[in-house]
Amino acid sequence: MDINLEKLSREELVQLIADAQKALKTVETRKRAEAKRAAELAVKEFGFSLDEVYSANVKGSKGAPKYANPADPTQTWTGRGRKPNWVIEALDGGKSLDDLAI
Repeated sequence: MDINLEKLSREELVQLIADAQKALKTVETRKRAEAKRAAELAVKEFGFSLDEVYSANVKGSKGAPKYANPADPTQTWTGRGRKPNWVIEALDGGKSLDDLAI
């Protein structure tokens, strides 16, 4: 496709840009649909649906906080997972988890 941009008027160039952007969106939509179909076929081989695979990757809620930093009550911890630095520092400073409980 050879287009001599030098010979086009400003209006023709603006229209060409608009047409190219529209075509680009169409190509992206088509590619996205093709990728989804390929993904559906891939998970189907393993006996799953896309919804099942995606929902398995969604983490549950973090839970309600059980502990708060006395120096900054906005810093909380649920008691699960890795201890935040402020908890470690408080424990090293002689406090217990009961002292940090909400």
